[in-house]
Amino acid sequence: MPLGTLDRTPPPFFRQGPSALTKLIFFSALAVFLMVADVRFQFVAPLRMGLAIVLLPVQRVLAAPINLAEDGADYMHGLRSALEAELQARRELALLSARVARGDQLAVENQRLRALLDLKPALSVRSLAAEVLYEAADPYSRKLFIDRGLTQGIALGSPVINETGVLGQVTRVYALTSEVTLLTDKDAAIPVLNPRTQQRSAAFGGAGNPGGMELRFTSANADVKVGDLLLTSGVDGVYPPGLAVAKVLTVERRVESGFARIALAPVAPSDNVHHVLVLQPLSVQMPPRPPASPAAAPEKPKRPGSGRA
Repeated sequence: MPLGTLDRTPPPFFRQGPSALTKLIFFSALAVFLMVADVRFQFVAPLRMGLAIVLLPVQRVLAAPINLAEDGADYMHGLRSALEAELQARRELALLSARVARGDQLAVENQRLRALLDLKPALSVRSLAAEVLYEAADPYSRKLFIDRGLTQGIALGSPVINETGVLGQVTRVYALTSEVTLLTDKDAAIPVLNPRTQQRSAAFGGAGNPGGMELRFTSANADVKVGDLLLTSGVDGVYPPGLAVAKVLTVERRVESGFARIALAPVAPSDNVHHVLVLQPLSVQMPPRPPASPAAAPEKPKRPGSGRA
């Protein structure tokens, strides 16, 4: 058969459609049209909503094993945490029970000793809960204002504490509010006692240690160590004895000076304080001090010849 008589056209199955460039231009234009129609006319929103409704059960079924595994892991982790917390709570309960038993024993022993020595019972300290309103605007002082004043029975000089220790002292009292000067204020001072050595001293607001305190007038050879806890001594008639005040932060002993430079860190930080307790000063419950007897005036010497003959 001559070659010229053969049909060279491809069968319909192998016929090529539009070119690749034409397809790219068409589908790009269609994508742009759909995006513009979706933004302007929300054209695809019903289709998207219907597709989401149809695929939701499929998504739930496919996500069920993953959710089940995560829930099981969370359950096992929570169970282990609960068991550990229960064990820790049992240990703390046992320790607290032992402390309560020792405390009761010491209280009975204290009562017997006081009865034996004919001592008066310890002074009871009245307290009043208060809420911190705001901090003073003065950047050179450390003061707070609380929502209790003369109307609630707040007295001038009342100690202010929280759950960790002493915060400061009431320095101004108004009708419904009071001003509290913190221990870290440059003008604040408090008598303290080192229970390890039974040494008394005075702690002041750290003028050279912002946000801290310092122990002044302590000899260079004094027995003070880093980490010592200082408590209120109670000798000032304001603060009850035994309240935590500060811990010794650094001790710098100077050879050329007779005093040591001791920096303290207050145990009750004043930041983020919302609720406090205002204590009644001990001087309110103590008997008044006897008046100082006036010194006897020296007799004036008589002039010679002034007496009668």
